[in-house]
Amino acid sequence: MIRWLLRLSVLSLGLTAALSGYIRLVPNDPALWHLDPAAAGFAPAAHWAVFCPGADSRYAMTPIIPAEILARFEAVALASKRTQRFAGSLEQGRITWITRSALIGYPDFTTLGFRAFPSGLQPCLIARQRFGDFDWGVNEARLSGWVQSAFGLLEPPPRVWN
Repeated sequence: MIRWLLRLSVLSLGLTAALSGYIRLVPNDPALWHLDPAAAGFAPAAHWAVFCPGADSRYAMTPIIPAEILARFEAVALASKRTQRFAGSLEQGRITWITRSALIGYPDFTTLGFRAFPSGLQPCLIARQRFGDFDWGVNEARLSGWVQSAFGLLEPPPRVWN
């Protein structure tokens, strides 16, 4: 009985290590994760955390200088634990960061791009996880914190997609 439990424990640890290794080492294709919120027909999935206010929102930024907004978010993102730039640049006008969970290393992606309105450009942030459809509110909390820090808001912003 004890040998059976020991073998089961070793097998469980081995499977956990293999899964963790897969999650940390599987390639992440920028074509799938470096999204463009300004692309025709783009719509975020219901389980993604989104902050994309329309030009008439109280969260609209006017006048807006995209390079300045990108630089603000780059500083906030890179100051966050386990976060690094994944794709994009200030020159491209869109950046995607990857943030990994502490224990297993699950990758989450946060993209900042801009959408055009008649009154000008507005920032659009989208945070989503690579694995699964439920993340216990982690992406929403990170996105809210980044938006609050970058824009100096006193309250967490709502989920907005206009």
